[in-house]
Amino acid sequence: MIPRLHERTHRPHGPLAEALGRPVSPNEGLTEYTVVAHWPGLDYFTLDDEQKTWTSVQWAEHLEDPYLEHPFAAGPDDDRHAILHLDIRLHPDDRELTGPEWAETAHRLARAAGIEIPGAAEHGWRWIAVQAQPGRLDLIANLIHIDGTWRTPPADILRRLFDEARRIEQDLRLIPVRRPASYLPLGSSVAHLAERIRKATTTDETADALTELTAAHDGLLAALDDVLTSTADFHDGLGGPSDKYIAQRLRHLADEHLRVIHGDLSYLRNKLADRHAPHPGRSTCAEEVPSTEQERSAVCACPPPPRTFPTPPPPMAAGLRR
Repeated sequence: MIPRLHERTHRPHGPLAEALGRPVSPNEGLTEYTVVAHWPGLDYFTLDDEQKTWTSVQWAEHLEDPYLEHPFAAGPDDDRHAILHLDIRLHPDDRELTGPEWAETAHRLARAAGIEIPGAAEHGWRWIAVQAQPGRLDLIANLIHIDGTWRTPPADILRRLFDEARRIEQDLRLIPVRRPASYLPLGSSVAHLAERIRKATTTDETADALTELTAAHDGLLAALDDVLTSTADFHDGLGGPSDKYIAQRLRHLADEHLRVIHGDLSYLRNKLADRHAPHPGRSTCAEEVPSTEQERSAVCACPPPPRTFPTPPPPMAAGLRR
């Protein structure tokens, strides 16, 4: 489950159309199966006999109403881009969630984003949650508070969303995107492993240490891969050109260079485990190199050919950043 925060906009029609996967329409009614959740205060502003199914245009106008009710409310930069839009996407192999599960997920993410306060149903911000595309949930909110003030979300909103997404995955038994955070503090583990390799007196001891380093699912290199790819996901969620570039660099590092390192160390581990360690003064590539081209490309210790990265985007002006 990966959250993504979009650039704020002045009108909700664009975000709502993106959530629906089609343009908003004055003729298409959105039922509770599409708008799976909304701000609790809406129930205090609608009559019991009022029409329950609104069109997508009506929902957009509902989110726009704070502009009309509070024409002088503005953000810290004196702007009127009050529409907050975020979405989360499930793992492709996740099961289909039920309507109540989507609704629970929406309210939990709204609280993590700071646009819903538990126990204050009649106060807060106008927001709706749209589930119109497979495995995706969109939250759209207006940052102008019911009392007319502009409430900026917390500075670490994306980190809060990521943390809540991990908890939701666990509670609803969904497929986690990455391993738990317990794998992330790598410094002490790497230092301990390096000390073991330095003090090893037999090939078996060295092979055991390298096995701990290269294990496919819980080795330290696998954990480092998770750190790189999770950080790339984080920057992708920020949405800016520079963030996209950083995410691309991190994924390149994980997919290309880390893979080569893993292959080299795995090859050495296997040789040590077979009691056929190479002579210290000779090149690993000169020793018993695997016979097939595919094996050589996967495990040879020779350095990979130089790779080029895309040209980074120009620095963004401070006024363009959120």
